[in-house]
Amino acid sequence: MRPGTTSAARLCRVGRMRARRTCLAVPGSNPRFLEKAQGLPADEVFLDLEDSVAPLAKESARGNIVAALKEGDWGGKTVVVRVNDLSTSWTYRDVIEVVEGAGDRLHCLMLPKVEDASHVRWLDVLLTQVEKAVGLPVGVIGIEAQIESARGLVNVDEIAQASPRVETLVFGPADFMASIGMRTLVVGEQPPGYAEGDAYHYILMRILMAARAHGLQAIDGPYLQIKDVDGFRRVAARAAALGFDGKWVLHPGQIDAGNEVFSPAQDDYDHAELILDAYDYYTTVERRGAVMLGDEMIDEASRKMALVVAAKGRAAGLARTKSFERP
Repeated sequence: MRPGTTSAARLCRVGRMRARRTCLAVPGSNPRFLEKAQGLPADEVFLDLEDSVAPLAKESARGNIVAALKEGDWGGKTVVVRVNDLSTSWTYRDVIEVVEGAGDRLHCLMLPKVEDASHVRWLDVLLTQVEKAVGLPVGVIGIEAQIESARGLVNVDEIAQASPRVETLVFGPADFMASIGMRTLVVGEQPPGYAEGDAYHYILMRILMAARAHGLQAIDGPYLQIKDVDGFRRVAARAAALGFDGKWVLHPGQIDAGNEVFSPAQDDYDHAELILDAYDYYTTVERRGAVMLGDEMIDEASRKMALVVAAKGRAAGLARTKSFERP
């Protein structure tokens, strides 16, 4: 077993429960955007060193990000930095400079274009070395693995279990569409000629199954038509219906819609909490396994489904409006 695995597993199990309904992309090369992002109501912000940063600006962007992490007020958000992918010459310096400079302000690193488990293991080893060097607990920084190619999707199960640091699997649609030769230039919408069904259904379900099989969160990728909030809401609702935990947002105008879509309705949240209360009462006090809640029969399967909805509601900050009354 790799040294530090036990503590890493313990820390990252906690991290997997972070709220990630909306994950806001912020270019690390733009100090104004880094400052503005701190006051926006996204659950997660990821400060980007990859696609949104020009090659000549990548080194200075690291300094911008470290300064923003150390000096900014991120208000309880999940804070992530996306480093460059392993085919580039920037990745190792991204990791070292960001973690040495502001690792205590960081929840996760996002690794793009993950093709197989070795990519995640490489990042795990480097993070362990840097954490030890700067005195951080081993495993305190999680990993978000971005699936952006056919090869990455084929290997997604191995990627999901490559390290106890992995907290989320993230779909990267643009690079993925290019990798499979999909004939469209509109990221997030159905390709022309695909008249029935959903061209992304298998991809999303494959990522979701790998995530859930290994206790991870699943995040849908961006919708690039940033002024079409109705379109964003429609595509986000598709991912939420499947069970995804959240979606990337590229513009502040998408945040409220995303937070709403990935939060349970108030009635559903209240119902879930009532199921949990009723099931706990009847199984512990009256020692019955299948009981009635109003006109609805509830049992252990009902409890498991209610746990999912209740957890999402609590993470979204919903407050109960109904209480269980013992008979």
